[in-house]
Amino acid sequence: MDSSNLSEVATVKLAQPPSHNNIWLAIDSRCCANGSETDGTSTDDDIAPRPQRRANGAWDRARMPTNGTNGPLKLQFGLINHESRYLTAEAFGFKVNASAPSLKRKQVWTLEQDSQDPQVVYLRSHLGRYLASDKDGKVTCEAEGRNTDCRFLIAAQSDGRWALQSEPYLRLFGGSRDYLSCFAQVITEAELWAVHLALHPQANLLSVARKRYAHLSPDDGEIAVDRNIPWGVAALLTLVYLDGKYRLKTCDSRYLSNDGKLSAESGRGTGYTLELKCGKLAFKDCEGKYLSPMGPTGTLRSGRCSKPGKDELFDLEESHPQVVLMAANGKYVSIRQGVSISANQEDETDLETFQMEIDKESRKCLFRTNEGKYWALVAHGGIQTTATERSANTMFAVEWIGRRVALKASNGKYICTKKNGQLAAISDSVGEDEKLVLKLINRPMLILRGVNGFICHHKNSNTLDANRSVYDIFTLQFSDGAYHIKGVGGRFWYVNSSGLVCSDGETPDDFSFEFLEHGRIAIRGKNGRYLRGQGGMLKGDGVTPDSSALWEY
Repeated sequence: MDSSNLSEVATVKLAQPPSHNNIWLAIDSRCCANGSETDGTSTDDDIAPRPQRRANGAWDRARMPTNGTNGPLKLQFGLINHESRYLTAEAFGFKVNASAPSLKRKQVWTLEQDSQDPQVVYLRSHLGRYLASDKDGKVTCEAEGRNTDCRFLIAAQSDGRWALQSEPYLRLFGGSRDYLSCFAQVITEAELWAVHLALHPQANLLSVARKRYAHLSPDDGEIAVDRNIPWGVAALLTLVYLDGKYRLKTCDSRYLSNDGKLSAESGRGTGYTLELKCGKLAFKDCEGKYLSPMGPTGTLRSGRCSKPGKDELFDLEESHPQVVLMAANGKYVSIRQGVSISANQEDETDLETFQMEIDKESRKCLFRTNEGKYWALVAHGGIQTTATERSANTMFAVEWIGRRVALKASNGKYICTKKNGQLAAISDSVGEDEKLVLKLINRPMLILRGVNGFICHHKNSNTLDANRSVYDIFTLQFSDGAYHIKGVGGRFWYVNSSGLVCSDGETPDDFSFEFLEHGRIAIRGKNGRYLRGQGGMLKGDGVTPDSSALWEY
């Protein structure tokens, strides 16, 4: 095999880790940052079984994609060896081993590309220390900064796994349990690593070619890619892992088949392998073809291409919470009447739906309309949708009052509902006119991940685990400012007398959601305590919403 092929193309499909939320990944080095290709014609079969030295003394390297930004690409994942154990960075002595059976915080690694040579990568542990190998093959993970020994190359294998090679010493990293080294000269099973991406599986899907978002079109029974913005519950898609493949699940719990139809049941035609090309995703079906938007409405279905081009590439974007607000007068807050915000509508439509964006620094909230405008404080305490950029006047402090919320504007006044329905920030204190009911509308299916893993049912009891690498999909039901959470078996969550969260309730318990940080919520039970992960279990006894009580959703 001609070793020069490695510099032309390296395709990586991530081997299947033992988890529901693993992702298979493909990297094509022919891509440049803007998504174009060179004229390389190499295929998967051109990948050499081990790095080969060229005649000029240089080594071929699997090239990593850039993400279109000026900084180096950063990617978080777990590395799984041939014994299905994860590479782990221990806090004690900064030692590394491959002993963990699942992906948790200690098993998460961040990939950083070298700014001068993007073919060189660094692996940073959750402790902020870098994986390194010396000339004798001794592996450590205690370097606080990058140095020569921390430089690695990635050799992509045709079965989807990676071989990690020390760039200065040209030896290969591998082993098992506590016996890890970087001294092998030939790739064997012990030097191969599968990659398990850390990803919350609910997101919005953007077509790179059309620059439009996917959404459920229930009347046509399809997913259409024709929205300028991902609005409402129809734009939420969930990646579901089944039988070694991923499914695209819509908000009404149907799966996308490769013929473009939606099915209530998952089958062979609904499974896709995810590939990454130039930092963009492609979905390969069971026939080796790729999903792409087809026709004037962008019906999402498999086309004829056996290799992904620009039309087959997508971005997964974070799905912000979208809400409707009901005022004390029993009417929905709306922009139907113009730029002024008023509570005067009986129905929930896109014009009554607002996207909540939590500012990472101040933790204050911004409300965005379906036209991309922000709520803004104007003269005399008025609230209008006139702002196109963030500012102090577009940020509101949210106070969580049981089943209700109150909003304080940058003038220090609370928003109240006037007799004509208009909203204005003119109140000094919170009364009935200042309270709003806030309803989350784009998470009918709920997946929760905490600092130690996903929430999932316990195999042998009615309790819930909070440290799993696999996840359950729960159903969320709204009830007058509170939420009911239904488990896999159709039973409801509740907090028992011992403070444990159980999932076999015949009747629902009320839970309150508080959107406290960007991308994370706190959940409070009817006992007033927060749900938190402790000792691997989900408990309802948290006094404050600390890190153990904040959940990605």
